[in-house]
Amino acid sequence: MTETPCQLYLISPLETGGDFPKRLERALDAGKGVVTAFQFRVKGLDQHDAAALAEPLQEICAAREVAFIVNDDIALAKRLRADGVHLGQGDGDPREAREELGRDAQIGVTCHGSRHLALEAGEAGADYVAFGAFFPSTTKETEHTAGTDLLEWWHEMVEIPSVAIGGITPANCRPLIEAGADFLAVSGAVWSGDEVEAVQAFAEQIAAA
Repeated sequence: MTETPCQLYLISPLETGGDFPKRLERALDAGKGVVTAFQFRVKGLDQHDAAALAEPLQEICAAREVAFIVNDDIALAKRLRADGVHLGQGDGDPREAREELGRDAQIGVTCHGSRHLALEAGEAGADYVAFGAFFPSTTKETEHTAGTDLLEWWHEMVEIPSVAIGGITPANCRPLIEAGADFLAVSGAVWSGDEVEAVQAFAEQIAAA
């Protein structure tokens, strides 16, 4: 069995209006074959407003065969017919998400630094588990941390893909790739500067590892 290389999982900034659709297009085009998933993450909007922001981004992803994942909101994911949903520990059960979204939906679960939570998520039918934070994050406050030993253990023991998240940059991502992370979830490292340069820098690190 050949191992697929690590891939990039882009997470949106909280502000996805304005010129963001253009930025997303540039990032996905720069990361063709490397960026394979995009998570739509907004806070405090009603479902109608969130859906209006999501739809153009969803079209951009669909045109490039990038999975469009909704953060925390099973109902919004269903309304948009999104490719999947990402659930925090307090955002619902993977079984419930599966029932609502169907068997082809990609369902991810935040598992912080916990083997126990990750195994539970796998048993509940999650398609991937997210571990972190590995580094201090500029995007959100870091409550939980994880080490590369967790990625190594998961990679050796379990077939469900892992996503590493939290403060990941092109400069610090190599140990996570080498530890067996299937995806690097990145937000601030891409959107706080030139998204094309950032995605290309990540792609170089993935190729080198």
